[in-house]
Amino acid sequence: MALRLDVRKVSVELQHKKIVQNVSLQLEPGRIASILGPSGCGKTTLLRALAGFQPISSGEIFVHKKLFSKTGFKLAPEKRHIGMMFQDLALFPHLTVEQNIRFGLKALSNNEKRTRTQQVLELTELNNQGKKYPHQLSGGQQQRVALARALAPQPEILLLDEPFSSLDPDLREQVATEVRKILKHENVTAILVTHDQHEAFAMADEIGVMIDGQIAQWDSAYNIYHKPKTRFVADFVGLGSMLPATIIDASTLDTEFGQVQGSLSPSFSAGEEVDLLVRPDDIPHDDSSPMTAIVEEKRFRGAEFLYKLRLQSGNHVLCYAPSHHNHPLGEPIGISLDLEHLVVFSKN
Repeated sequence: MALRLDVRKVSVELQHKKIVQNVSLQLEPGRIASILGPSGCGKTTLLRALAGFQPISSGEIFVHKKLFSKTGFKLAPEKRHIGMMFQDLALFPHLTVEQNIRFGLKALSNNEKRTRTQQVLELTELNNQGKKYPHQLSGGQQQRVALARALAPQPEILLLDEPFSSLDPDLREQVATEVRKILKHENVTAILVTHDQHEAFAMADEIGVMIDGQIAQWDSAYNIYHKPKTRFVADFVGLGSMLPATIIDASTLDTEFGQVQGSLSPSFSAGEEVDLLVRPDDIPHDDSSPMTAIVEEKRFRGAEFLYKLRLQSGNHVLCYAPSHHNHPLGEPIGISLDLEHLVVFSKN
C-alpha cells in the first residue's frame, strides 16, 4: 500500500501538558481525511505538527516515506511541500486574486507563474475574477481563492484548518462539496480539521473523531454514524438516544419495543443490562403501529419534523417524520423500531 502520510504514535506537549496523545494514522495518495472533534481536543495542534509549525514530543511523521518529524528533529515547514488553507483564509487584501495565487510560486519563471495561475483559476471557476481584490468577492469566492493559492504550488499534502467556519451554515456544506470535487480532480491528498460533522461528511473519504488528544475512531463517515465504537463518538456524531436493553443471547436483545435481532459483541453475556443506541432514522413514524409515543417537542426542518417522543416507560427517542405529518404537542403517534445495526454499550 503506497502511503502519502504515515503518522506513527505521535504525541505533542505544550507547556508540559500532552495536547496530542499517541496518535497514529495513515493516508493513501489522493484520499481526503477529516479530523473531527470539539474545540480544545487537539486537532489543530496535530495539524500544526504535520505542517512543521509544532515539534512533536514522541513518535514519527513520514510523508511519502520521507521523515518529517521525530523527537528532537523537525523538517522546516518551507521544506515540507505541504499546503495550508487557514481558518481566516489569510488572503492579502492589497493584492488581486491573481497576485494572491502567485505569492507561493516564487520558484517559477514568470511564464510558468502565469500558466499555473490560469490553471488554478479555471479549476476553481474564478476565470473572470483574477483582477479583483478579495473584498470584492463573496465569501464562497474568497474560499476558492484561498484554495487556489494553496493548490498552486502543487503540494504533497493540503491541510485545511476549519476554512469554512466563517460561512453561513447552509453554505458550508455546499462549499465543502465543491472543494472536495476540486481536490479529487487534482488527486490531492488532504486533511480537513473541523468541529462540524456535516463538513466532514461532505468532504472526507475517512474521518478521525478526536477527543482529549486521542483518535477515538478512524473510519468511514457511514461507520462513524451507524457503527460508533464509543459513547463519545455516538453522542458527538449525529443525534440519538440510549434505550435500556437486556442481552438475551449472542444475537438478541430485549427492549421495550420487543426483541430485536442483530450481531452483538462477544464481550456481552446473557442477562447483562446494556444501553442500545437508537438514531432518529431508526424510529419510523407508522400510524398503523400498535406502539405509540407522546410528542413532547418538535422542530420543523422543511421537508421533515424532528420529534422528541416519550415512550410509555418514560424513556425518550427521536423520530424523523415527513413534514406533512404535523402532530401537535401531547398527541400520541404510532412508531416502530427498524434497526439495521445493533450498537450496544455497557451501562456506566
